[in-house]
Amino acid sequence: MIFYREMSLKILGVASSMREISYSTRILKQVLEKSEKNGAETRLLNLRKLQLPIYHPEKNNSSEIDKVTEYVKWADAFILATPDYHGSMSGVMKNFLDFFWSDFTGKTFGYVCASHEKGLTVMDQMRTAVRQCYGWSMPYGISVNSDQDFDKQGNITNKNIIARIEMIGRDLVVYGSLIADQYKKDLQSKESNTFAARYR
Repeated sequence: MIFYREMSLKILGVASSMREISYSTRILKQVLEKSEKNGAETRLLNLRKLQLPIYHPEKNNSSEIDKVTEYVKWADAFILATPDYHGSMSGVMKNFLDFFWSDFTGKTFGYVCASHEKGLTVMDQMRTAVRQCYGWSMPYGISVNSDQDFDKQGNITNKNIIARIEMIGRDLVVYGSLIADQYKKDLQSKESNTFAARYR
C-alpha cells in the first residue's frame, strides 16, 4: 500500500551504533527502504560516521552540528536505532537527542533496538525523552537479537522481524503523515486550545 499525500513524508533514520557491523543499523536501513515503498522520502544519519561533539549548551558550533541540523530540520518523522547498552540507549543517541530536542515537537518517531534482553527499557527511555520534547511515538518498535534473528551471513531468519519491518515501514508513513499534516494546519490556525498553539 502506498499512502498518498500532497508532499512525501520525510523520514530521517538515525543510527547510533559505533560498530562497523551493526544489526540495529541494518534493520534501520530496511525500515527506510520499506518506508520509501510506501511513498516516503528518506535519509540516513549514521552517527558513527558523522560524529557530534559532546553537547555543551554554550559551545555548539562545528561543521558536524551544521550538517546534522540540516538533516533534522528536513525531517517530518524519525526512526531512532540503537544497541542496548546496559538497559539504555547508546551515549551518542542520547547526545543527539540533547542537541536537537527543540526540533522534535509535533514529529513522529519509530524505534529499533539490537538487544539480547528484548530492548524494552531502551525503547521506553527513548520514548520518554521524545515525549519530553513533545514528539509523538509509535506504540511499538523493533527489537532484534543478533544471535537468534540472523544467520551467519547477516540475513534475517526470524519471520516475525520481517513482518514487523513491513508494518512499521507502512505505519510510520501513514500515521506520521496524518500527524505532520494536522500539526502544520494547527500552526497556521488561529485556534488557541491546540497542542500546536504555543509554537506559533
